[in-house]
Order: sequence, then C-alpha cells, then structure tokens
Amino acid sequence: MTATRTLYLARHGEATPDETTLTEAGDRQAAALGRRLREARLSVVHHGPLPRAERTARLVAGHLDGTPLHRSEAAGDYLPHLPRREELPPAFADSALRRLDAYPAEDRRRGPALAREALARFTGPVDAAEPRRELVVTHAFLIGWLVRAALDAPPWRWMGLHPAHAALTVIRYAPGRPASVLALNDMAHLSPELRWTGFPDELRY
Repeated sequence: MTATRTLYLARHGEATPDETTLTEAGDRQAAALGRRLREARLSVVHHGPLPRAERTARLVAGHLDGTPLHRSEAAGDYLPHLPRREELPPAFADSALRRLDAYPAEDRRRGPALAREALARFTGPVDAAEPRRELVVTHAFLIGWLVRAALDAPPWRWMGLHPAHAALTVIRYAPGRPASVLALNDMAHLSPELRWTGFPDELRY
C-alpha cells in the first residue's frame, strides 16, 4: 500500500562567513520558517550534517510540536551530478565545467552516490497507509536536483535553480500520478529584509 508524500524543501538560513553557524538574520529566517510550518503536521525534519543546516533544522523544530529530527548525509551539501561536455548547451558548457572543476575533489567524488540516495530516501509515494509530510533542511544544490527530478528534466539541469535562504519548495508525490511542484522558492513567511539572501544584490526584488 502506498500513500502520498508531500516533501517540503528548505535551504538553510544565512550562514556566517566561516559557515560554523547562522547569522542573526539566518536565525530569524529559520524561526520564521518554523512558524510557517507550524500547521503543516510534519512527520519528520531531515537535515544535512553541516552546522548551518543542523541549526536551521533545530530552530524550525522549536516551533513544531515534537516533530523528530533526523540527520542525513543524503541531505548534505554536494555536487549531485557532474555533466559531460556533450550534455550541456554549447553556449555555456565551458564556463559551467570550469565552475564545477573548482569544487574539492571529495565533493565531486561522493556527490552522485549521495544524490541517488536522496532520490531513494526523500522522493516518491511512501510505503504506508497514511499520507506523510516531510521537511528536508538542506542546501541549494540538492533542492535543484530534486526539483529537476520531479520535472523529469535532464540530470545537468539541477544547475540554474537557485533557492534563497529559508525559502520553501514543496513537491507532492501521489500514487499513480507524476510528481507535482506545488511551490518554488516561496518566501512569503520572510519579512522583506530577510528575503533573497544568498543572491547578489542585483537579483533581489
């Protein structure tokens, strides 16, 4: 028996320059996200292992009613897919590959396997009698990867999807139906000064 899974995805709050914790704005973003999700009846909050994701998840969970926290390597920060040149549109293939080459070798090595694990763990209907709602507090690349998968876009298309800090993306997986992206980069819970952090100033609106 399978039931619908509603997957809530959120990028961590704004981090300090050394990424060991959140800024004051990041704390406020996480708290606002928790208040937004208070009525969502979440079954679990997954979070990546890095401090900025864990702190965000704990601040969110502080506004929920006993929702358990679960640390997951698959919710971490990594490159989910390393495209070959022939996969990419020629107009930006060189610049995209240069950017990806700049990432540490370990991130490049472990990313694809973790991305497959994330798809297996977080997506699709659940093997259960009752619907399930889950939050994953993670990083920009994984959100792009899961949205791309929901839309059956090519694997390289995780690039170009840019969630803001503490923004909310929602995907619904119902038995016998294609995945539905219900919300993307929703920042309605954030006050204007807390929106679009993580982006260059010229991209904020």
